[in-house]
Amino acid sequence: MPLPKLVCVAGMRWAVEESFQAAKGQVGLDHYQVRSWIGWYRRITLAMLALVLLAVLAARQPDSGSEHIPLTMPEIRRPLDVLVLARPREISEVLRWSQ
Repeated sequence: MPLPKLVCVAGMRWAVEESFQAAKGQVGLDHYQVRSWIGWYRRITLAMLALVLLAVLAARQPDSGSEHIPLTMPEIRRPLDVLVLARPREISEVLRWSQ
């Protein structure tokens, strides 16, 4: 293999590693117990889809030239967790966590 090709492949590896680190921290990619191939596959697939959703929501925010500071992935995940996973609440109670 030529050296430029090896450097390109090695550089792509870092992007993959960073994606897995983000998935571990944000969507619980490493919080599972393997009991069957099907269960593992479903868990990993759902975790990666959740990470894609968070990344898309973070990327679609207004430019930094606006008066609002862009939200990070954990800041986007928190209200989604509360609204989707927890008991039904009033919207004012959900938004209170950031005040």
